[in-house]
Amino acid sequence: MRSIIAVIAGGYSGEYEVSLRSAANIMSSIDTRLFDPYLVLISREAWQVQIGDNYYPVDKNDFSFEKEGIKHRFHYAFITLHGTPGENGLLQGYLDMLQIPYNTGGVLTEALTFDKYCCNRYLSTFGIRIAKSLRLFMGKLLDIDRIAQEVTLPCFVKPNIGGSSIATSKVTDKAQLQSAIERAFEEAQEVMVERMIVGTEVTCGCYIIKGAAHALPVTEVVVHDVEFFDYAAKYLGKSDEITPARIPAAQTEHVQQLTKDIAHYIQASGIIRVDYIIEADGTPTLLEVNTTPGMTDASFIPQQVRAAGMELGHLFTEIIQDKLQE
Repeated sequence: MRSIIAVIAGGYSGEYEVSLRSAANIMSSIDTRLFDPYLVLISREAWQVQIGDNYYPVDKNDFSFEKEGIKHRFHYAFITLHGTPGENGLLQGYLDMLQIPYNTGGVLTEALTFDKYCCNRYLSTFGIRIAKSLRLFMGKLLDIDRIAQEVTLPCFVKPNIGGSSIATSKVTDKAQLQSAIERAFEEAQEVMVERMIVGTEVTCGCYIIKGAAHALPVTEVVVHDVEFFDYAAKYLGKSDEITPARIPAAQTEHVQQLTKDIAHYIQASGIIRVDYIIEADGTPTLLEVNTTPGMTDASFIPQQVRAAGMELGHLFTEIIQDKLQE
């Protein structure tokens, strides 16, 4: 009997559409000789299984749905939500209570990595270099002079949670800080102000099977016509993504080992991606950890999997079976 897989997409954040694109690629890559994948769409209004043009409500009591009088209960959840509730531990807690395995880290892992400021501070205790940053809270009085002095300019202002560089601004003048912070607060209740790091931007994927972390090839990111790797650069073709990265072999090995170490420190599962800037001294500075990275055909992880000579569908099979066989 084939296992019934829920490919969970959507969510409550501004990355809803990106999540759907990731889910479409995952659905087309999962081996249907072994699994029966169904697309599960989550929004604030409803949880539904989409089959063609038809929608079937999800019974949250046991994470199942009914079609033509037959009840189908999911055996496994492949989470590809970029944002809440799938990237911050809420969905993982629900699945844990139902004893349904899934592809990401557990509640603590996801809650930690969803908070960029806390995650980077935690990882810095292991000697990983991070940029100087401040965390701001909605409703608190802003001292623009203090922020500019402590972080120094230029800097980046972004929501402390979320991804895809939504509501992220590069600030080069103190007069821009107030509006940049207000824009970020429109997306989240916490904002991170981070010193700008200059160097070569790279990102490295990593997959975890049977507790062992395996690093993928490193990708170099070069942006065009934009000031940083923002939403347009990520999804509208305004960047070159070069895999393998054009960096010395020793730097590649260092980034890959660092990524595997981070996977261990955060107790990651499935597939993660870690972003860095390699500064002039050759040392990577951590930008952020992503535990549900994009899976569109053009996303970094599928690119890196192809560069490693692997098939995405085969990797998904290993990840799914790893938890189903526990």
